[in-house]
Amino acid sequence: MDIKLQVNAIMLGVDDVVRAKKFYVEGLGCEVEQDHPGFVRCGLGEGSSSLVLYPRDAAARDAGVPAEGSGFRGCSFHFVTDSRAAVDEVMRAAVAAGGTAVKEATAAEWGGYEGYFSDPDGHLWKVATQA
Repeated sequence: MDIKLQVNAIMLGVDDVVRAKKFYVEGLGCEVEQDHPGFVRCGLGEGSSSLVLYPRDAAARDAGVPAEGSGFRGCSFHFVTDSRAAVDEVMRAAVAAGGTAVKEATAAEWGGYEGYFSDPDGHLWKVATQA
């Protein structure tokens, strides 16, 4: 294959686009790039893919698959930062914005520091230091 695969956007199927927008924009500081009824595209910072918020049922229809499902979806998003204080700050901001601390930040076996939170729709985020 001559084409290099890239991720330009990460689409999250959500139950409530307005609630998800509030969580990511007001709670975690993402920048709105496009805002339409039932569709919001957020910037995650220079060098990162966009984050698209789209109704779960519509996203499932678009892909031709059922919308049902919960628990671990086989994927999580990872934000690697340079300090334990930054990990703790992101975890606090996520919970204050309506997310859930799934795994409190703690020292990891491999020498880093990590925690997991979920957004209001159950999408998992890991926040960690490199070591």
